[in-house]
Amino acid sequence: MRKGCDELVGKLCKDLGETTETCAMVKRETPKFPAERCAQFLKQYDQVLADLQRMEAKNKPLDAEKIAKIAAADAANFGPADAKVTIVEFSDFQCPYCSRAANVVEQIKEKYSDKARFVFRHFPLSFHQNAHLASQAAMAANAQGKFFEMHDKMFANQGALGREDLDKYASEIGLDMAKFKAALDGGTYKAAVDADMKLGEEVAVDGTPTLFINGKRASNPTDFGAVSAMIDAELGGAPTATP
Repeated sequence: MRKGCDELVGKLCKDLGETTETCAMVKRETPKFPAERCAQFLKQYDQVLADLQRMEAKNKPLDAEKIAKIAAADAANFGPADAKVTIVEFSDFQCPYCSRAANVVEQIKEKYSDKARFVFRHFPLSFHQNAHLASQAAMAANAQGKFFEMHDKMFANQGALGREDLDKYASEIGLDMAKFKAALDGGTYKAAVDADMKLGEEVAVDGTPTLFINGKRASNPTDFGAVSAMIDAELGGAPTATP
C-alpha cells in the first residue's frame, strides 16, 4: 500500500525538481500520509502538482529582471538608489496586517535608511472597498512629494478611508487640494495602481503584506526582528546596530 506514496513522491519531485524546497517538503511530509490519501492525490495529480508549483514559485527568489521590474524608480521609495539591499513591499491601506507592516517599514527607515532602499507597491485587495481609491490618493500625494506622510495618515486611520476622509488627510499634510481632488475625480492614478497589482501577480503576490528583500520573500513581514535578520544577512555582516 505504501508503494502509492513512493510513486507520488517520485512523480512530484521529478516534475518539481529534485533540488527544490517543495520537493524536500514532499519527501518529508508524504511518509506521514495514510496510503489512501496518497492514492487520492495520485488520482488528482494534475491539481496537486499545480498547487505545489504555485507554492514553489512563491518560495523561489526572484530573478534579477523581476527584482529590477518591481523596484523601478516610478514607485514611492526611500534610501540610496545604489543600496546593496532592495526591499519591495506590496501593500493594501485597508489591510490590518499591512498596518503592522507599516510599523516595520518605519523601523527599517530608522535603522537602514543609509544602507537599504525601500520601494512601496500597491496591491489593494478586491474585498477592501476603499483600498483602491486610497492607493490612488497615495499616488496623488507622491506626485506632490508627500507619499509617506499620506501613507502614515491612512494606516493610522484605517477605519476611515472614504473619499471625504482622504480629502481631509490630504489637507492636513498640506497638499495642493485642487490638484489632489482633480487626480481622484479623474482617476488619474487608477491605471498606475492596476499596473502595480499586475506586477504583484507576476511575482506570485496573492495577499498582503508581501515583502521581498533582494528578491527573497519574507516569511513574516510584520515581525521587525525577522525582517532585520534577513536584511543583515543580505548586507553580509553582523547585525546592524540601531541608531
